[in-house]
This record gives sequence, structure tokens and C-alpha cells, in this order.
Amino acid sequence: MINVLVVEDDKNTGKLMCAVLKQHGFAPFLASDGLKALHVIEEVHIDLAVVDVMMPNMDGYELTKNLRSFYKNMPILIVSAKQEQTDKNKGFLAGTDDYMTKPVNEEEFVLRIKALLRRAKIANEKKITIGDVTLDYDSLTVKKNLETINMPQKEFHLLFKLLSYPGTIFTRMQLMDDIWGVETETSDHTLNVHINRIRERFCGWNEFEIVTVRGLGYKAVKNL
Repeated sequence: MINVLVVEDDKNTGKLMCAVLKQHGFAPFLASDGLKALHVIEEVHIDLAVVDVMMPNMDGYELTKNLRSFYKNMPILIVSAKQEQTDKNKGFLAGTDDYMTKPVNEEEFVLRIKALLRRAKIANEKKITIGDVTLDYDSLTVKKNLETINMPQKEFHLLFKLLSYPGTIFTRMQLMDDIWGVETETSDHTLNVHINRIRERFCGWNEFEIVTVRGLGYKAVKNL
């Protein structure tokens, strides 16, 4: 599932955006200002950020600059009541990929997000191909030549997440929150079990591997 961070200090607007995103298959995370948004990103892997401008503690321009500095490939959409061209220019100079003005048309909002994700090449077709290996998100299968492996949902989503961002280190907490949910009571031992099962399933496959990064978490490595 694609994680979208909504940074909006108006509770009703934030809740509405999250509801629209959830309705269209995204996993929304809400933060009420820029500082809280940075805290969320430390805990959960975020694929795209929707950022308001006028917020306490850290405004949207400053947050956008921070995101662009540390997460260079993360798509950012500023959504603001500030409609002057100078405001839009300031947003793009800060590093946003797109700029919408309020009030927001819900359909356009979703379409713009999908367009940004397409440009960022984030699993839009829900398939990952590595040499002769293809991961199909809809069928939860991994295929290699004539061999098809049907995987349990959690295992597949874990593998798909890691291979969507090869070389990126995910902390154990990020993976637990993304695959099992923020409020899960599942222990991180479950994550170990799933990683080990994935390694066993694909033992001998040279196209990719799951690497343990000591003290941090895991990353996927493509060998092609």
C-alpha cells in the first residue's frame, strides 16, 4: 500500500483528505504541523507528502525544503489557500512538485497524486520486474520463467515494499507499521519470522536478496 502523509493544521480538512485518500486505496498519515510531520517520517516510510503552507511551528515552505533536502525523490504536493503567483513560485522554489489551491476538488486531488506517483515510478502498475522475476501485487505472486509462487499476503507485501525501494534501509518499526499497522500489538519477532520465510522461499534465486543491516533494519538488494 502507498503511504501518503497529509500535513494540515485544520482538523476537518485533514480528516477529509485522509478519508478521500483511504477511499482510493492509499494509506494516509495525518500530521498537524511540519515538526510533527518530520516525526511521522522517522517512524513510517512515506511515499508522497501533501503539505499545507500556513501552519504553526514549521510552515509548509520550510517543511518542503526539509523534505527535499533529505528525501530527494519523494513527491510533494502543496495544497494551500494562498493563491497568489508569488506564493506558488515560493512553493516551487522550496522544492514542491505540484501546487493546488483551496478549496480542493477531491477528484482533481486524487488525480494529481496519482500523476505524481507515476512520475516517481512508485509501483503504479503494481508490478516489479527484476530480470526473469516478476512480482504481481494484485495476485500476490512471484513468477520466474514457468514457476509461480503464491505468497501469504503479509510476506508478499513485505517483499514488495522492500523491492520497491532497492538499497533503502527500512527500520524494523517502519516495516511493522507499514505492513501490520501503526496500532498493531504484533511483536517484532513476527517480522523476523516473515523475513526468514521469504529468504527460504527464494533461496537460490540470484536476482535479489534481503539484507540485514545490523542495528537498523533491512534492505533489499537487486543483483541485476
